[in-house]
Amino acid sequence: MRILHTADWHLGRSLEGRSRLQEQEQFLDELVKIVEEEKIDVVLMAGDAFDTVNPPAAAEQLFYESLSRLSNGGKRPVSVIAGNHDNPDRLSAASPLAHQQHIQLLGLPTMEVQTIYVPTTNETLKLAALPYPSESRLAEVLSESHEELLLRDKYDKRIQGMFQEMSRAFTSETINIAMSHIYVTGGSSSDSERPIEVGGAYTVAATSLPEAAQYVALGHLHRPQMIPRANTLARYSGSPLAYSFSEAGYAKSVTILEAKPSQPIDMSEVFLSSGKPLVRWKATEGLPQVYAWLDEGKDINAWIDLEVHVTNAISIEEIHRLRKLHSGFIHIRPVFEEIEREKATQETVANLPIEELFSRFYVRQTGGAKPEQELTKLFLELITDETEEEGEEA
Repeated sequence: MRILHTADWHLGRSLEGRSRLQEQEQFLDELVKIVEEEKIDVVLMAGDAFDTVNPPAAAEQLFYESLSRLSNGGKRPVSVIAGNHDNPDRLSAASPLAHQQHIQLLGLPTMEVQTIYVPTTNETLKLAALPYPSESRLAEVLSESHEELLLRDKYDKRIQGMFQEMSRAFTSETINIAMSHIYVTGGSSSDSERPIEVGGAYTVAATSLPEAAQYVALGHLHRPQMIPRANTLARYSGSPLAYSFSEAGYAKSVTILEAKPSQPIDMSEVFLSSGKPLVRWKATEGLPQVYAWLDEGKDINAWIDLEVHVTNAISIEEIHRLRKLHSGFIHIRPVFEEIEREKATQETVANLPIEELFSRFYVRQTGGAKPEQELTKLFLELITDETEEEGEEA
């Protein structure tokens, strides 16, 4: 059985007011093509289909049309769970219609293991699917205490217990996969995972993932990555597009699994080409360097965060001219060289030993004379005495 794992589409998300819907449409076209070319039998989408609980109509239309294409009219099972950005009730509202095309839309956390018959391989997939399990969605108060460490421990134990309970449905004759939208300790995050409890109370230990699962398909973190120290193969597939400049340079991909009952998973990546890259330009030689890059056609199809070193403020006309020459400029941030030099000097001085600071002060005050060794020694003694007196008063 060939399974494709994807997540974090964030349909409807913009970048500083710039629509990404066309790029998202390109990604979904590419995904459909990958599914066909790779002869995928099942598609798993591990949450955050949308960017907000109230997505634009165009984003919803793109979502449902794409699911229909991925399912190939019901011939290929597709399973989608809600992430923290999704409205669980809204996501699952279309379940009666989606079910007719072998599409599962799971909104709220459930202990029910999905049994999915896969006609192309005549095999059965047992899917322990756990949509984003916050306290409110679990309809539980895990701890009366607001202490973060205590709540984290309670949350971890709760998720571990849910996975263990669902794992009882796994059999040696079925392919056994778990899927969830959670933050697992050790995962590498970026600025675009918002508003998320990364590193907060809603954290799950890698060892709490279900050992009985052949693979754990994770959503939430936008960088494709394996989970270290897990008792089984566990992975974040990552987002298909870069959604913040902290993701500049990330290679985006989807994960493909070759699975057989009671056998280790054979895993591979298919890298994505759709969507505009997010890049950072640092023009230390000023505006002439920026115009030279524009003349070269550098990063012509990219979103750009520009840092340009200047001696004077950039005029509004200059900013308009830059944006006219390249529509991809998101940020244009001037860096004034004199201020940077002063900051560098201040940082250097702040790290100097106290005797060196005294020596520089003495040179300035005396017009160039250097302090004698005995004078420096006396100064250090006075400083030490003053520090000790303050300590006694405290």
